[in-house]
Amino acid sequence: MARDQKDYYYRKAKEEGYRARSAYKLQQINSKFHIIKKGDAVVDLGAAPGGWLQVARQLSGDMVVGVDLEPIEPIPGVTTIQADITREETVDRVKALLGRDADVVICDAAPNLTGIWDVDHARSIDLSRSALAMAKKVLRPGGRFLVKVFQGDMFIDYLNEVRREFGQVKSHSPQASRKESAEIYIIGKKLLSAPVRVGETYDVEITSSGSSGDGVALIQGFAVIVKGTSLGDRVKIAIKGVKPNFAFGAVVDDPKRES
Repeated sequence: MARDQKDYYYRKAKEEGYRARSAYKLQQINSKFHIIKKGDAVVDLGAAPGGWLQVARQLSGDMVVGVDLEPIEPIPGVTTIQADITREETVDRVKALLGRDADVVICDAAPNLTGIWDVDHARSIDLSRSALAMAKKVLRPGGRFLVKVFQGDMFIDYLNEVRREFGQVKSHSPQASRKESAEIYIIGKKLLSAPVRVGETYDVEITSSGSSGDGVALIQGFAVIVKGTSLGDRVKIAIKGVKPNFAFGAVVDDPKRES
């Protein structure tokens, strides 16, 4: 079955002019999760040989930039650079090419494989972390992120890292992935621009009340709703959830209410 599937997508890519069978993974993921929309500025990290670039251009019809350590043969309507995604100057180059913040960052890159699973999994996570770090620097607030990861014991930690940065996060394995493959894709939507993240703790003063009657504290001007508190309370809170425009906090010690 796996061999038949491989042959099917390989032949289909050749027939339809895609540079890699992985083009169908992006098509299938986008059909389900709507990562790339018309008019989006898209950055593809680890883009060679260019199958995802072809699909991204078709989906967005706008600016698409591909980055890879290896040269990429030209694709109409696509700009490519030969660069290292871990270097700050690459971020600057991408921003200059876009002329604005990206709407979407995608990454189907895989590390050079050794055949030693623990090593390959760790390298995959490290590469995915580099992609996430760059995405945070080039995406607009509310932007979208798609990255390939190898499953293993470090996967959950990485998934939680993505959850800290995006309001909506899903994992998915498209039909075009080989059945024996350990790869899985993480989709992040609504990049958070808030100054707080889940799990962080703060000493705050409740300075107002929300529509529900719960207290509201401001952290760097960002509203945090704290259930069960009242105006004037001084409390230590832990951030429990972050939305684009506000966060939820919970008291983690006895409130010291001051009049």
